[in-house]
Amino acid sequence: MAANDDAAGDLAVTGSLVVPAAALNWRFSRSSGPGGQGVNTADSRVELSVAPLDLPGLSDSQRQRLAARLGSRLTDGVLTIAASEHRQQLRNRQAARERLAAVLRAALAPPPPSRRRTKPTRGSQERRIEAKKQRGQLKKQRRSWE
Repeated sequence: MAANDDAAGDLAVTGSLVVPAAALNWRFSRSSGPGGQGVNTADSRVELSVAPLDLPGLSDSQRQRLAARLGSRLTDGVLTIAASEHRQQLRNRQAARERLAAVLRAALAPPPPSRRRTKPTRGSQERRIEAKKQRGQLKKQRRSWE
């Protein structure tokens, strides 16, 4: 495991964006689910919060993209990721970090190229019309039995 990839260091999102450890806010609570006797005492559930619009190193277009794509997930400008699928707090911290990086990476991704409109080929049009005619013939044959 790399030094900056553990549960306490900076979070690398893309090649140009690194979330500083100081910008990450951690909260721990008791988790529901498996855990045996330790489930009532261990604070294994993790909530990781960050204000993505305040991150250093973002361009204006990236900030606008984040605001547009994460708008419904932001509460007072803060994005919160919860992880409670593991029994150990450390593994939940790693899962939350990975999930946060994935969410930010997806929100920062440039929009896909616009679709180039094309016409259906002449052959595909003819095949479609022929299939419709065959279907109509089949229905016509069913009617003549009455």
